Amino acid sequence: MKRRAFLLGAASGIGASVLRAAENKPDSPPAPQTPPAPGAGALQITPTPATPRIPLKLALSTYSYWHFKGEKPTVEWSIEQAAQLGCHGIDVLHRQMAIAELGRLDAAAHAYCQKLKRHALRCGVDLACLSVLQDFVSPNPAERYKWIAHTEKCIELAYALGIPCIRISSGRWKTIPDFETFMKARGIEPVLPGYTEEDGFKWCIESIHECAALAEQRGVVLALENHWGLSGTPEGQLRIIDAVNSPWVGALMDTGNFMENPYDKLVQIAPKTVFVQAKSYAGGGEFYTLELDYKRIAKILRDANYTGYVSLEMEGREPAETAVPKGLAEIRAGFEA
Repeated sequence: MKRRAFLLGAASGIGASVLRAAENKPDSPPAPQTPPAPGAGALQITPTPATPRIPLKLALSTYSYWHFKGEKPTVEWSIEQAAQLGCHGIDVLHRQMAIAELGRLDAAAHAYCQKLKRHALRCGVDLACLSVLQDFVSPNPAERYKWIAHTEKCIELAYALGIPCIRISSGRWKTIPDFETFMKARGIEPVLPGYTEEDGFKWCIESIHECAALAEQRGVVLALENHWGLSGTPEGQLRIIDAVNSPWVGALMDTGNFMENPYDKLVQIAPKTVFVQAKSYAGGGEFYTLELDYKRIAKILRDANYTGYVSLEMEGREPAETAVPKGLAEIRAGFEA
């Protein structure tokens, strides 16, 4: 009863205040105020500041320390290097992990993933991307299924690691078996006799489409790289992505994989780009060297509203101990200019 009496009394007080205000209200509105003359005393409108530039999210590829040559550095050690060099993330090359490349994930592989997650957390480095190789360009359904199963395994691996993105490739015809000879041919090779480019695109699109279903379930984006073969041109790369037509499939931009007129081609794929691998060639490249203008590349990505990671892939012959810091400095200078 006391509480009800208090509330009623308070309501009565509010009502009385409203009535008193109404009784004291003047019959006519106040005379309008004369606006201030232009100049002193006028309202000054401050222009809206430009949108602040989003800071560079710099990552480091474990490939930068290996190049498939010599002793394979551990992923743990590469994470520590990334932390020491001030990188925000690490791009893990699947072949550098201490697990079997093909085959099913077992309990030991899952335990290894948990250790990597803990190590990355303690080092303050994000596990940003898992870079995987596969080849869907084959007339043999069993061969294609092998690579579909491999990709699905890697999606599960990324899911176990908490990695939001994996790099995938389309594959190539393999009519030039030796890779160095293939690179001397500028990544262009004849179609397998008895087949057409249309066959290759059909196989690749169907295979990636099948993988995209699991990618969606696990929340892992498939980033198709402009990496030789069918996806070695902007037209081929975008044709596959558009045909798969999934929000879980985007483009991976490798800045060093378009050997002629690179900037025009990078502009084409930038709107679909979900991850960037940035090449650097200190000491000359393993296969070739490009003079890349990272200030220009940064503008291409900004114009496409790209705000994701930029991961260094140092592919020069200079020892990584000195070449990796040079590559990171090159990227920072371009993106922060």
